[in-house]
Amino acid sequence: MSEKIYPIGIQNFEKIRKEGYFYIDKTALIYRLVKTGSYYFLSRPRRFGKSLLISTLEAYFRGEKELFKGLAIEKLEKDWVKRPVLHIDLNIGKYDAPDSLDKILNEALVKWESVFGTGAGESTLALRFKGVVERAYKQSGQRVAILVDEYDKPLLQAIGNEELQREYRNTLKPFYGVLKTMDGCIQFAMLTGVTKFGKVSVFSDLNNLEDLSMWNEYITLCGVSNQEIHENLEEELHEFAKVQNMTYDEVNAELGKWYDGYHFTHDSIGIYNPFSLLNAFKRKDFNNYWFETGTPTYLVELLKRNHYDLERMATEETSSDVLNSIYGDEKPIPVIFQSGYLTIKSYDKEFGLYRLGFPNKEVEEGFINFLMPFYTRFNKIEAPFEIQKFVREIRAGQLEAFFNRLKSFLADTPYELISEQERHYQNVLFIIFKLVGFYTEVEYHTSEGRVDLVLKTKDYIYIMEFKLNGSAEDALQQIHDKHYAQPFQSDKRKIFKIGVNFSSKTRNIEKWIVES
Repeated sequence: MSEKIYPIGIQNFEKIRKEGYFYIDKTALIYRLVKTGSYYFLSRPRRFGKSLLISTLEAYFRGEKELFKGLAIEKLEKDWVKRPVLHIDLNIGKYDAPDSLDKILNEALVKWESVFGTGAGESTLALRFKGVVERAYKQSGQRVAILVDEYDKPLLQAIGNEELQREYRNTLKPFYGVLKTMDGCIQFAMLTGVTKFGKVSVFSDLNNLEDLSMWNEYITLCGVSNQEIHENLEEELHEFAKVQNMTYDEVNAELGKWYDGYHFTHDSIGIYNPFSLLNAFKRKDFNNYWFETGTPTYLVELLKRNHYDLERMATEETSSDVLNSIYGDEKPIPVIFQSGYLTIKSYDKEFGLYRLGFPNKEVEEGFINFLMPFYTRFNKIEAPFEIQKFVREIRAGQLEAFFNRLKSFLADTPYELISEQERHYQNVLFIIFKLVGFYTEVEYHTSEGRVDLVLKTKDYIYIMEFKLNGSAEDALQQIHDKHYAQPFQSDKRKIFKIGVNFSSKTRNIEKWIVES
């Protein structure tokens, strides 16, 4: 029986090492990082180990050699120079007022000034920061390491509030600008966050930062590779399989289905979400762990504000420029990609386009469930029960009950949710059939605003065509004319062809026709 203690929620490197928690050795990569450059930025979704990376770098630059005993860097590093470390964690604040950020930065500065002193005329946050860096270098005789964890937290919390965002940008831009102006006093700097704000934002003057976010060489710096699982958790894999009454190969495949699949650049290996993976090994069970820690509502607000077609999420195509940087809050895709809800599925080298999609089952199922209360009247407690009823009716071939339930879904939808009717219908249908699809088999064929849907159960195959302000008869005729049922003619299951029409006047299903 494995005696590993999994560091669930623990982000402090010293605590992990001193108290015997399980640690996947990333120090060879960290050594390469600190020896080959000085200024870095890394974006990764939440719970991917960014804070642990920052904590590890802090221990390294403080020269705490004993914490690295037995790790790769112990043999690589010969000098172990002790440097002043200025560590800022912006994850701790609630940024809902113009002075919220000032208070957090001031608290950090007061702490540093108590060690390195203050300077005359340092009246702004940026000038005080500059003074601290300069004095830390002169007093210690060693260049400073600056580590910023979750640099973008204030900007993310202010999405949708342009005035507040502007306030925070105006504060952060000169503050982070110290990283460039005080180069002679700085040995190393790293900023981490979920997203990268570009254009007129905080990075516009920081052209000395190397962005590791889509750099294949450092793809495993945060997150876990399949190779690392087998190098570190082989015994535990066998134990996991035994508890689940699965074979070794089956449990590997299931872990991949649930938690693998993150690709932060093209042609890279898949990366597992470390938080979910460790939870799965600790509990020896497959579950949705990432979403238990919360999902920011600003993501959904972005989708709704842009009347985004949710069906596109599985097939979205975009360029590296879009993926690399967000420009405020006008486009949802960069934010959703950088937040980890979409990942790179393929790359068209000729046109430089990335195709995006959900990374794994955990994210797809969790995100769709999360969306439902924002597009319907059902809250997160009621929603699973409603989906359960849909699934039972579909499995039993009870189409009248199914469509009547769907009508009630749409009838009870608040009017303010239906600002763009056709898109709203499409999104509600997408959510419902996606959730139903986790318990059945669903195929989507989308074109020019239409939803062609094939839904399969053990006993039935449903072929559906939806129209807006057309007719159910036309929808059914399209199924015939385009031979949607032809691929299933040899299937022994009963086939239902269903034409459905929505009315913009009633804001609901006007009619459906079923043909078997």
